[in-house]
Amino acid sequence: MRIEAVIFDWGGTLSEFADIELYDMWRLAAQHLARVTGHDEAELTARLLAAELRYWEGVKTSQRTGTLGEILAEESRALGLDVTLAVVEEAAQHHLDSWTPHIRHHADAAPTLRTLRAAGLKLGLLSNTHWPASFHEHFLERDGLLELLDVRCYTSNMSHSKPHRLAFEQVLGKLGVRAEHAVMVGDRPIDDVWGAQNAGLLGVWRPHPGSPELGQVVPNAVIETLAELPALIASF
Repeated sequence: MRIEAVIFDWGGTLSEFADIELYDMWRLAAQHLARVTGHDEAELTARLLAAELRYWEGVKTSQRTGTLGEILAEESRALGLDVTLAVVEEAAQHHLDSWTPHIRHHADAAPTLRTLRAAGLKLGLLSNTHWPASFHEHFLERDGLLELLDVRCYTSNMSHSKPHRLAFEQVLGKLGVRAEHAVMVGDRPIDDVWGAQNAGLLGVWRPHPGSPELGQVVPNAVIETLAELPALIASF
């Protein structure tokens, strides 16, 4: 089998697992709204976090994706407050790094990507997210990974999320690679491994303490670090 491309998940795969992801943004938005409206900050934070959880539960059920803007619009209607304006104004005042200081990429991510590129492989990113693409691109550029990824696909700009095969077909199309010549690397057994295999790719599982259990999913390979990938890819 000739492997021509490797596709990576983002959160928990290239980046270190962060269970609280957008908590900082919701907290800042709640603080903003509390100052302006007099509502209770803790209650607003809880409502906004609950909205994000509902979004992800919906993604699991339907594999239909959405955007941060849609979540904000829905919660604005539910709360009777302009959540979107609060987030936008906080974004203007706070750098993204102050919103999400816990987002860091693995130390071996950039060296591994360089090694794979040197071997002639195309590299892609496929992330289930409601973040605007610019959010991810900021962190990728900050840590030197942006220029190492030939194609970057975010489900906030797509109709379906992983594990739907349409998500994989989109990134494969942009890479110009057939499914049987591609490998997907991710931390989630259903979204990343089974989804990739169902779409015709090989699925490599890179677990971390927050990863779901494999269940009945059987990865084509399991790695503990990204640095193991070049040798593994060469063995397929």
